Amino acid sequence: MARGSKISDVPRYPFRSMRRTSDRAAIPTSKTSLVGAPTTAPSVKIFNTTGLCPPSKHYMLPALPRLPEAEDLIEGGRYFVIHAPRRSGKTTFLNALSQKINSEGRRHSLYCSIGSFGDIENEESAVTKILGQIKVALYASGVDVLKDKRDKYDNSPDLNIAGDKIRIFLNMLREDLDKDLVVFIDEADGLSGPGLVTFLSQIREGYMVRHLPGNKFPRSLVLVGVRDIRDYLARVRPDAESLGSASPFDIKKKALTLADFTREEINSLYGQHTEASGQVFEEGAVDRAWRWSQGQPWLVNALADEVVEAILKKDYSTAVTGALVDEAARNLIIRRDTHIDSLLARLDEPRVGRVMEPVIAGNSRWGKEVKEDDIKYVEDLGLIKHAGGAWIPANPVYASAITSALTWRIELFIPKYPDDKWIDGRNILMTSFLKEFQGFWRRNADKIDKPDGYAEAFPRLVLSAFTRRLLVRGVRLRDQDFGLGRVDILAEYQGRLYPVEIKTRPADGAPSQIIKDGVRRLRSFMEERGSSDEGWLIVFDMDPNKSWNKKIKWKSIPYKKATIHVVGC
Repeated sequence: MARGSKISDVPRYPFRSMRRTSDRAAIPTSKTSLVGAPTTAPSVKIFNTTGLCPPSKHYMLPALPRLPEAEDLIEGGRYFVIHAPRRSGKTTFLNALSQKINSEGRRHSLYCSIGSFGDIENEESAVTKILGQIKVALYASGVDVLKDKRDKYDNSPDLNIAGDKIRIFLNMLREDLDKDLVVFIDEADGLSGPGLVTFLSQIREGYMVRHLPGNKFPRSLVLVGVRDIRDYLARVRPDAESLGSASPFDIKKKALTLADFTREEINSLYGQHTEASGQVFEEGAVDRAWRWSQGQPWLVNALADEVVEAILKKDYSTAVTGALVDEAARNLIIRRDTHIDSLLARLDEPRVGRVMEPVIAGNSRWGKEVKEDDIKYVEDLGLIKHAGGAWIPANPVYASAITSALTWRIELFIPKYPDDKWIDGRNILMTSFLKEFQGFWRRNADKIDKPDGYAEAFPRLVLSAFTRRLLVRGVRLRDQDFGLGRVDILAEYQGRLYPVEIKTRPADGAPSQIIKDGVRRLRSFMEERGSSDEGWLIVFDMDPNKSWNKKIKWKSIPYKKATIHVVGC
C-alpha cells in the first residue's frame, strides 16, 4: 500500500492468527472492523517509550507471562537475579508482580529502586543512600502496613552498628510484619566498589541465618538490573573482596532474563491500536517492525509511536505501511533518542570496544584479551546477540546507529555528490560508485583518524560512511547485517538487489583464500535471492609495504549468467 493509502482500501482483517511461541501463552489478535476509521480518536492509548507502562495509558502486552519462572522461585523462597537490557520492560514487570503479590494478601511485596549511586568509596555513605531508598519505597508502596514502617526504626540503637545496617533494617522490618516479605531491588547493578561489596555481603548474611531463632529476613529477594550476577561478582574481585560464590543468588546456572517480543507479539501489540483507533498496521508494516527491532521492546514501541504520532500526525484513517516503518527507523537512527544515545556511549568503554570491534569488522574472533565476562557484559547491555553461529548487532537499528556514531568524523572527508550521480533510470551504477570509492580510499585512508579502539574495523566504517551517499531517490540500503549468511551491504532499488561483500586482508593474509571465501558467499547469496545478476567483493589490503598501484585493482569474474567484481582497495 502506498504511503497515503486509506483504511477502506485494505482487507478487513490484516493480522495473522496467533501461534504459541516458546513457553509464553499466545495472545489473541483482535478482529476489528477497519472500514470508516475516524481521523482522530481522542480516547486511544499511546505507545510508550519513556519507562513504566500503566495499562490505563499505554498499549502493552501482559507483563507477568513474560517471566513466569519468577513466581515459582518466589513461592520456593528463593533469592535470584533478573537482568535484561535497558528499556526491556523490567520495571513494568516488577511493578505488576509486586502489585499481584500484595493484592493476593498472602505476602507483602516491596519494590525499591536504588538508582545509580556509582562507585561510592565511603561504605557508610553507600549504606545510608540504600536505606534511604528503601524507606522511600515503603511509603510509595501504597500498602498501609508498609507505609507505617517508614520512620519507625530511625532511632533504633541497632542501626548505629556500622557496616550492617541494611541487614538489620530488613530483619527488623520482617520481624514487625505479620506476613512474609518479598523485596525487589531494581537498578542494583548501579552499585560498584565498597557499596556493592557491603550490600551483597549483608544480603548474603541475612539469607544464611534467616531460619535461625531470633532471625527473620525477607522470604525472597530479587536483584534486578542490566547485568547478570556474574558481572556483579567480577566487579567485586578486583578489590580482593570476593564473596566466594554467587550465593545466595546461585538459583540457576543462568539468571532470569526478559525475552524480546516475538513477531506475533508485535502483531498483537499493534493490533491493540487497531482495535482502539481503527488504524491498520499492514502485514508488511509488522514485518518491517520485526526486521528493524528484532523484538526489542523499546524499539517496537518507538517505531509505532514515530509513525502514528510524528509522521502521520494521528491521522488514523491512513494505514501504516512497511515504507512508513522504514521511514520511522531512519528517523530514530538519525535522531538517536536518549535510549539509543546511552547505548552508544558504552562504545567508548574499553571492554565494550574489545568485543564490538571484531563484530563490526565482520567476525567474532576475539583475542586473548577479551574475557568471557566481557562478551556477556556487552550482550547484557543489549548491543549484540548470538544468532546463526555468529555474534551480530542486536538489531539493524542499533547496527546502523553504532556505525553512524563511529563514522561521523569520517563523513567530514566525504565530498557532497549530486543526488542522481549514481542513479540511471531503474539502476544503481554500483560499479561506477565503487570505482569512485577506490579513489577516495586511496586519497584519504592515511589522513582520516581511526576511531579509538576500532582500528581493525576502520576500512568497513569508511565504506559504510561512503555508501550512505546512495541513500537517495528510493534506494533502500541494508548496512552491517553481519552474520546469518547475509552480505555486508545490500542496496535495493526498483526491485533489483546490489550485494556487496567486504573482506580485509591483513599484512600476512593469503589473498587467494580471502577472495575464494568472499566469492563463495556472494554466489550463495545470489543463488538464494535470485534477483541480482551482479555482485561486488571488496578486498581491503592492509599491507603497509604494498604500493597503492598494487592494492587498487578490479577484476570481473563470470558466474553462470551473472558477474562478480573483485574490487581491490
